[in-house]
Amino acid sequence: MEGSSTIPNRGPVVLAVAIGFLVVSFVFVFTRLISRAGVVRKVSWDDYFIVLAWLIAFGFSFSICWGTHLGLGLHENDVKPERRNALKKAEYAFSVLYNPALMATKTSILVFYLSLSKNQQVYKWLTVATLIVVNAAGIALTLLNIFQCHPIGAAFQLPLSSTATCTDIVTLYLSSAPVNIVTDLAILFLPMPILTAMRLPRKEKIVLVITFSFGLFVAVVDVARIGYLESASLARLQAVGTTNSTGSRIIEQDDFSWYASLSFMWSAIEVHVGIICACVPALKPLVSKLLPNLLRDSSDVDQSLASFDETSDAAYPSAPTSPTKPQHTAFDGEKDHMGMMDFLTMPDMTREITHAVTRTQTTITAARTRTKSRVASPTFFDFVNMKKPKSMVKMNVKESLYPVALVTILFFLWGFAYGLLDVLNSQFELVVKMSTGQSLALHSAYFGGYFFGPLTVGGFILKKWGFKSTFITGLCVYGCGTLIFWPSAVLTSFPAFLISNFIVGLGLSTVEVGANLFVSICGPPEYAEMRLNVSQGIQAIGSVVSPLLAKKVLFKSVLNAPSLIDVQWAYLGIALFDVLLAVAFYYLPIPEASDEDLEDVAENRSVINTKKFWGVPVVYITLAFGVFSQFCYVGGQEAVAGNYQKYVAHVKPNSNIGPFNFQVVGHTAFAVGRFMCAFADLYVKPRRILLLLFVGLIITAALAMSLTGYAGIAMIVTLLFFESGVFPLTFAISLRGLGRSTKNGSIFLTAATSGGAIIPVIMTPVSTSKSMPYSFCVVVAVYAFGALFPVYLSLVPDAKKQVDPVHEDSALPTGQSTSRTSKVLESVVRRSKRASDLPTTEHVEEKWPG
Repeated sequence: MEGSSTIPNRGPVVLAVAIGFLVVSFVFVFTRLISRAGVVRKVSWDDYFIVLAWLIAFGFSFSICWGTHLGLGLHENDVKPERRNALKKAEYAFSVLYNPALMATKTSILVFYLSLSKNQQVYKWLTVATLIVVNAAGIALTLLNIFQCHPIGAAFQLPLSSTATCTDIVTLYLSSAPVNIVTDLAILFLPMPILTAMRLPRKEKIVLVITFSFGLFVAVVDVARIGYLESASLARLQAVGTTNSTGSRIIEQDDFSWYASLSFMWSAIEVHVGIICACVPALKPLVSKLLPNLLRDSSDVDQSLASFDETSDAAYPSAPTSPTKPQHTAFDGEKDHMGMMDFLTMPDMTREITHAVTRTQTTITAARTRTKSRVASPTFFDFVNMKKPKSMVKMNVKESLYPVALVTILFFLWGFAYGLLDVLNSQFELVVKMSTGQSLALHSAYFGGYFFGPLTVGGFILKKWGFKSTFITGLCVYGCGTLIFWPSAVLTSFPAFLISNFIVGLGLSTVEVGANLFVSICGPPEYAEMRLNVSQGIQAIGSVVSPLLAKKVLFKSVLNAPSLIDVQWAYLGIALFDVLLAVAFYYLPIPEASDEDLEDVAENRSVINTKKFWGVPVVYITLAFGVFSQFCYVGGQEAVAGNYQKYVAHVKPNSNIGPFNFQVVGHTAFAVGRFMCAFADLYVKPRRILLLLFVGLIITAALAMSLTGYAGIAMIVTLLFFESGVFPLTFAISLRGLGRSTKNGSIFLTAATSGGAIIPVIMTPVSTSKSMPYSFCVVVAVYAFGALFPVYLSLVPDAKKQVDPVHEDSALPTGQSTSRTSKVLESVVRRSKRASDLPTTEHVEEKWPG
């Protein structure tokens, strides 16, 4: 049957591709060994691992080739009955050998990375962590493949006995896709900070970047493989849906040889491309030996040695320190340069560099003398300025605009993510027919991440290494959370989706613990509330746009499990965008603020900030009230958001507009309100605006309990308008005067966002037992508790003095400037002039360990 030209057969294509990539990878491994053993005369552990990877890859490639002979690529009905058991054994062998081959390849690359820079401790830790993840995941997935059936022998037995159970291998591969993508991206970007911190001649730059960027091909192939795995999974699900229960066998066993053949082929491509890319860096000594002028010019040595030492920069993010502390280099430029060159050179080239050091010593000394009088502007690849900006608390309005605008991108990101998750959760609930308790659990998992994120990883990194490291870590964790949506969609698994929501909340809270604080303290302190309201307004725009995009485009046709799998590509795009944004933030000049800097700002008003109330410093009482108020506010906000559409449907059941569209109107009012609060901050004290907002929240929530029709809808839209400025005002006000405890204050205020995990759980049974409008009594109560904060600020004189902004023009005689806006502009001009007239102290940062 296999030989008939009229029978569809993917086997020849699969066979040709498997053999072709097997041969090419062998050539690269063999050439690598010649380069390392014959030219460099040193064989390392990474070489042994790559040989092991190729041997395992040979085993599963052989199983694919043998499988095509037995019928892989044919429909199951076209496979000869006597070959089916043998084909199942070949498929089983491939599925078991795939993960060990990937594990050995990535282990070879990571072991090689460990030898790149021996004095970069954080780089080592990250590499070791990636190595642990690669091997732990590889071992776990290998065991899952070995025990894919119970009993094990059922994996290659036909017919399948009634007592045996098996996991579909394509589903298992799709579920493990996030681990592969995360480790691929980690391997791709891990060495980049070290490489880009080096100043090398043009050809050396090109060689280094191209050499280490080959890993990008592996990620691209992995994505292509996932596409074919998804097609195979969809074909299986559709077959399950269209096959009647009386005349079908188990679909996983019915047509596996056909729908999984291309997936197996792309899996082989992925492994062999990984082996090829792992071999590329080790080939440079051989290429340099055969073609010495191809990769470097005769003048390269002098130029690179002269420039690298002068512009050596931190390879990894650093912690903010006081300008009074001594500055330490991130790594010794010359040592790192020679260490990096070890794997790119051969013995005679090393001797050439040694002689060049002696020849150029006088030149380097002269260059240092010439440049001593001017400030260096280190760059990577000659187009990104890596000079560290001064402390953010010393910036004037003009200087703070650029960094605040950069960080505001992150605000839009988490607003966009929140809107997507809200819609996706509702669609997922429909597909898997969740109970109300499960729906609340998903919501609580997301905000549970907001509790643990700031108190653990987010807070630790913020205090240890500063804002840039916090942003990068949060974005990476958030990207991992979005990728875990894949196993959730493939398996339609509630636990997997729960984990995905928690990790997304963990990542976004890590970003938020730094971003809100950054905007609050970057620039003149009297405009902290205004800056944060503007940035949070951008975040609100993201929360308006993303539900529309999700409902009308991305999840428009998500009605069943196959269509749920389709939307995984949206989350892949989000994850890749997160990674690219994290890379961009690494290279962008983000200012920092040390605890000493923050203490200096607080000491400017030390007479006020050291006041005590009930025997406790008033700044800490203010923070405690602020944390409690933030907890109540976010809880009430999420209770309203989660029940918004239900409330609209209850008070106006026959509206032509629809509950979702009314919610978009509410989100728009929310966004507009934040910008209006930012404008009001120029004229009105922030604590008074906050009190007004809480009064409006209590009144509108109470009216929403009794009004119906469009009047009730108007109340809930107005409720969202009053919600708009509460979070940024509470956050910025609570941080005033904390000094070196400011970062701890940000941690507690961000953790207070976890109120969103609790209050909706309280409101739901009330709405079930009574009615939806009646359940808004819970909202009234939590907003009343939250209002204690602005009431406290209004009644306690010392608290008033602590939190009220002090503008420089406040001492002007009455009538000198009748316009409040003119006063602000005059203040900006004076501040800018003062900054230009006085010498500035550059911000010095402490390096990561090592």
